[in-house]
Amino acid sequence: MNFSKDNPKKIYTINEIKDKMAKYCLYQDRCHWEVEKKLRDFDLIPEAKDEIIFKLIDYGFLNEERFAHNFVRGKVNQKMWGKNRLRQELKLRQIDQKLIEKAFKEEIDADKYWNNLLHLTRKKFRLLASERESFKKINKVKAYLAYKGYEFDLMNDAIEMVKSEE
Repeated sequence: MNFSKDNPKKIYTINEIKDKMAKYCLYQDRCHWEVEKKLRDFDLIPEAKDEIIFKLIDYGFLNEERFAHNFVRGKVNQKMWGKNRLRQELKLRQIDQKLIEKAFKEEIDADKYWNNLLHLTRKKFRLLASERESFKKINKVKAYLAYKGYEFDLMNDAIEMVKSEE
């Protein structure tokens, strides 16, 4: 290991960094933004960063479209996120709008999406069962569903449906 008094960081070769980044991408699908953020830890010159990213793309470790699809599918199925939250998170990761829309179209099943929304609405209503004031209760449910990323018109439809079930 190469350590100096001023910089206690270990110095890696380009090949060692490529291997580390390949493992980073293999552990979980990553986007360019996440990889570039991770590469900042290595204090590389721009040409070296570009070479590493090119190799990751070339070998199939890094693929924005695959990332967008997996991200959308995972967050809809596991965390029950809505489209607004998904869009915001993908934009944060600098995913192209066309890839976002394609992932939405191919990965979000309308029935599953609606059932997720209903499930979350019912769950929140149950948690707020002791809330006496109806207006406050509905606002809390709306705030929760908005945080999850659901569209306003769908939220209102789900709330009306759940209220009619009570």
